[in-house]
Formats: sequence, structure tokens, C-alpha cells
Amino acid sequence: MPTVAEHMVSTLEASGVQRVYGITGDSLNGFTDALRTSDIDWMHVRHEESAAFAAAAEAEMTGELAVCAGSCGPGNLHLINGLYDAQRSRVPVLAIAAHIPSDEIGTGYFQETHPQDLFRECSVFVEHVSDISQMPRMLTIAMRAAVEERGVAVLVVSADTFLAEMKNAPIEPIRATSPRILPSVDELRSAADALNKSKRITILAGAGAAGAHDELLAVAEVLQAPIVHSMRGKEHVEYDNPYDVGMTGLLGFASGYHALRDADTLLMVGTDLPYRQFYPEDATIIQIDRRGSQIGKRLKIDHPLVGTAKETLVELTSLLTLAKSSKHLKSMVDNYVKTRKRLDDLATPSKPKEPIHPQYLTRLIDERADEDAVFIPDVGSPVVYAARYINATRDRRIIGSFTHGSMANGLPMGIGTQAAFPERQVISLSGDGGLSMLMGELLTLKQEKLPVKVVVYNNSSLNFIELEMKAAGFVTFATELDNPDFAKIAEAMGIWGRHVTASSDLPAAVDEFLAHDGPALLDVVTERQELSMPPAITAEQVKGFSLYAIRTVLSGKGTDLIDLAKANVRQIL
Repeated sequence: MPTVAEHMVSTLEASGVQRVYGITGDSLNGFTDALRTSDIDWMHVRHEESAAFAAAAEAEMTGELAVCAGSCGPGNLHLINGLYDAQRSRVPVLAIAAHIPSDEIGTGYFQETHPQDLFRECSVFVEHVSDISQMPRMLTIAMRAAVEERGVAVLVVSADTFLAEMKNAPIEPIRATSPRILPSVDELRSAADALNKSKRITILAGAGAAGAHDELLAVAEVLQAPIVHSMRGKEHVEYDNPYDVGMTGLLGFASGYHALRDADTLLMVGTDLPYRQFYPEDATIIQIDRRGSQIGKRLKIDHPLVGTAKETLVELTSLLTLAKSSKHLKSMVDNYVKTRKRLDDLATPSKPKEPIHPQYLTRLIDERADEDAVFIPDVGSPVVYAARYINATRDRRIIGSFTHGSMANGLPMGIGTQAAFPERQVISLSGDGGLSMLMGELLTLKQEKLPVKVVVYNNSSLNFIELEMKAAGFVTFATELDNPDFAKIAEAMGIWGRHVTASSDLPAAVDEFLAHDGPALLDVVTERQELSMPPAITAEQVKGFSLYAIRTVLSGKGTDLIDLAKANVRQIL
């Protein structure tokens, strides 16, 4: 008779799971031993947090169930940050959390925790398998919850339960499905009537618009409406889109901001942009989302449409009349062209002996990367520059911790992406702070022979946090990073590395870096004082920068203000 662990592995295998990310341990031995004799690969990472991030990235890229595992206590506890990211990004991940011996639960045993309580907030399903008769039903419930609710499912299994023998049971494959959901006819007509009466319509599209690119452009054509995208929507919306006017939100830029604020009607498609200050005031709001519970979270919705984006847009477009004026669209596109030029003018080489502008670094990476490359920016300043200088194409992907907002996501998500797509170019745009957190995963790249390309924005600081401090009027404090030469660390691990300090050396270095056959790390010293301007400067931010200037001078750090001015003079001239 098979063991519980063997049945689990057979079910995962039949369901198309090709790998499991994690670190083995005594409480997990029964499960990993069953993997040893299967066709499923064990991806040995150096930290369980990375295992969860890697699984989240694989699920994001494939749309299928991805799996990670951790041993009891501290082992599975480390999974939690990556699982939060997967849950908030709504991707299907199964986490197998090993537990202490069944008969010791509740005694304060070595490494005892309560995983059901721990993972409850970051999962759509979490349950402890306390009896072998619960298998296989509990496993299939967990897997189906993950793929149907698009979130994290956690199975808590004790070491002795993994090894227990169970009766032969049929193997039930669980695969992701693609349901089509439509609003009622009356709801669609009501929304169409509102759109037909409007004069200045703007569309805001997010990750929920995936797979609906053509339908989105069709509705924009009829309405003569500019399209603004969120960060998660960028990869699905931006490419081949004459109606695109850029991004909005904290990472966005002015044209996207004004296109939303100037609208009298806003059509939201698969987006949950959290920043209420970027939405228009006194506008009619129509929101399309496959999850009704998401509608109206940010502002009052006049016309809620519960449905999948592609199908709902087709039905909605059939009820629309051709817009009589293109004035709003033309104005917003012209604004975007001007904004785009200002941004591109910043992506230039720096003067000799000056740190490299991060805009220039990102532009070079974008220009030289493959047409189907996968870009994974770390949260912080790299994601700002990715939003503004990485161009989406039909085949490129741009993924990251865009909702959970965790540092250090780039490298471990690169592991999951490259493992699932070994032939694609995978580029992690890593901050120096983020890379330092999980730098041990460079060893995973080497050991697992994953040719991930890691760019390091080395500004010796927690750079985005410094910007937040300045905007709020605080003197920068506790953000200094005493960095090594990351390229030398990579080389010590057997990975190609290059350290670049001059703009003149950067183009050749980027070419060599991307062409290398294997994992590679490009450590680029970038300008610390570079300001990544928000799309609109509020009175509070002006006040904050004024307070920052006064406090900086009074604290004896007046030279910081001079450096700030020198670094950003080209942004204000």
C-alpha cells in the first residue's frame, strides 16, 4: 500500500506539477523521499521564503498550480512572506507545511507552532491532516481551492502522517480552469447608457485585463477613450496600444494621472488600484471585475459589472455608440507624448566620474533584452524604473511583488520563472537592499544551473525609503548600506560578475552580461540622490521637502542638499 506522501506526490504529478521548492528537514523526509522516486524535481533553495516566492512566480507565469514545502516550526514559518505575496497576487500555490509528531501536538514540543493559525490570513484554505482517512479528499480540496479561488492553499501534515500507509485510492488530477462570467443584460445596458452619454471617458486597466488586449482596444476605439494602466496591468495593456497614455499611482507619471483626473466617466477593467487620491472626483464610475467582492473597495461605484474582462468587454462594446468627439483622447495622448519625452530625456549617460543614472541603466537593459524576456523588479526604486523604462511587448512579462510590496522578491521569483521556462531570458532588477536580504539564492542559481540575469542597482542605500522620508520632511536616517562589490561575491560563488562605475563602460557590460551562457550578476553603481518624481506633487509633499531641507541643514548635513540638487538639476531645467 502507498504511504500518504506517495499518494500526495502521485496526485501532484498527475496534476501537472513538475517541481516543488523548499528545504528538506526531518519532519518533511517522508514527503521528499516520495519525491525522490518521482518525476517531480526538488528545487533546493537556501531559504524557505525564496521557495514561496519562486512558487508564486511560477504560478503567475503558468496559471497552473505551483508547490512549495517547509519542515515543521521555523521551516514552514519562513514560507509566510512569499505566501502572502502569492495570496495577494491571486496565484494558485499549494504549500505543504510539515508538523511535529501527531501525539506531541499541544505539549510545547520542540519546534512546535500552530500552522493553521499562522497561515489563515494568507490563504484561501488551510487545514491540518490529523487522520490518514482524510486523504486523498483533503488534498484535492486544497488543490481545487488554490486553482479555483486563485490563491494559497496550505496542508499541514505531521511527519508520522506522511509515512502512514493508506488504502489505494484513485488519483484525481486537478488543473486550472478558465470560467467565463458575464453581468446581466440590464446591468450591461445601464453601464452602456452611461458611457454613451459621457464626453470625457478614461479607461483604467489592471491585471484582470489579461487576455483581453484586443477587446480593450476595441472599446477604447468606440469610446475614443485613453487607456491608463496600473503596474500589474502594464504587461497586458501597454504594448501595441495607440490609446495607452501611461501609468498612474505612486509609481506612475503625469500623463496617466491627468487622464484619470480629467475624466467625467471612468471605466475600470480588472483593477484594484489602492490609492484613492489618483481617482477622478465627481465622475461616473463603472467597474468590471470577475470578483464581485472587489468592486467598490476604493470609491463609490455607479455601475458594478461582475464578469471576466474579455467576455464583458465584448458584450459592452456591442451596446455602445461611436463617440462624437476625440478631443479628450487627443489631449491625453499629446500629454503622454510630452511626458514620455521628458522621461526619456532623463535616461542618458552621466558625466565622467559621476554615478550612473538608474534611468540610463534600465533603458539599456530594455533595449538589449529579448522580445520575450521576463523582467522581475525588486520593490523600491527598481520597480519605479521598470514601470517607466521597461517596454512591454506581446511576449514579454513583467512580474513582481506589486500588491504585497515585499523587498527581495526579484531574485527568488527569478528562480521560479527560470525553472518553469528554462529557454527564456529572465532578468531580476534587484535593489542592493533587496539582494542583500536573500543573497544566498545566488548559490541556488549556481547549483540548479539557472541562467537568471541579476542587475544590481547599487546606490548604497534603501533608496525608495529615503525618498519617502524626504517627501514627509524627515532627515534621512538608518538607510545607509555599506555594500561590498557584489560582482566579486558572485564570482566567488562561480557566477559571472561585473562591477560598473562609469556610464561609458555600461553598454558593453550590459551586452556581455545578457549574452553570458549561465547565471550572471551586473553590479552597477547608480546615483543615490536621484529623485523618482511622483506623477503629481501635493502641497503636503512640498511642505515635506521644505521641512526636509530645513532639518537637514540644522542637523549638519547641508552637503546632502547640494548633492541632491546636482543629481537632479536636469529634471527641473
